[in-house]
Amino acid sequence: MFGTHDLALFVGTALVLNATPGVDMIYTVTRTLQAGWRSGVAAALGIGVGCAVHAVAAALGLAALLAASPWAFDGIRWAGAAYLLWLAWGLLRAGWQPGRRVVDLPASVSRSTAQTFAQGVLTNVLNPKVALFFLALLPQFIAADAADKTLAFLFLGAVFIVNGTLFLLAVVIVAHRARRVGARPAVRRALNVLGASLFAALAARLALSSR
Repeated sequence: MFGTHDLALFVGTALVLNATPGVDMIYTVTRTLQAGWRSGVAAALGIGVGCAVHAVAAALGLAALLAASPWAFDGIRWAGAAYLLWLAWGLLRAGWQPGRRVVDLPASVSRSTAQTFAQGVLTNVLNPKVALFFLALLPQFIAADAADKTLAFLFLGAVFIVNGTLFLLAVVIVAHRARRVGARPAVRRALNVLGASLFAALAARLALSSR
């Protein structure tokens, strides 16, 4: 279809990759546990839009620039690491601010689902590894004699995004049910600290990664 091959294998590979814990899954789970299913859905949809940006960029050859240019890759990599640290600091501050109910992320991090959506986009777009992933994986499922390789690339990108978004929405359902367990302030505080630690660790991994 559209010059692609082994579509079933591609879908299976995409599902395995989507199930691998990373920034996208952690952000979606954190937002759901902190603010409920609406924030979780907004995060998942924002991440989907971020993946769409990477897919279009890869189809247009911009991902190849990241692969070839250390300056471009490092610039986005450090920006992404700094953003994750900023999210980690917001979670940590909310968790240990005295005299406050620890229910949501602090106002400086998110006050609405629209902001959560925008943060989801940024957490994905500011990760150059996603762009390189699209550049490395998708061409393997495009036929050498495809009439329009750009169309084939965009088609596979769309399949990956739909699968990934549906998977994250399933994660939101599970996390929302688990949210009832964390109703007590002490548990909420612990979740904030855990989320902050995970974001800080992911920021360090991104900052220390290579192309």
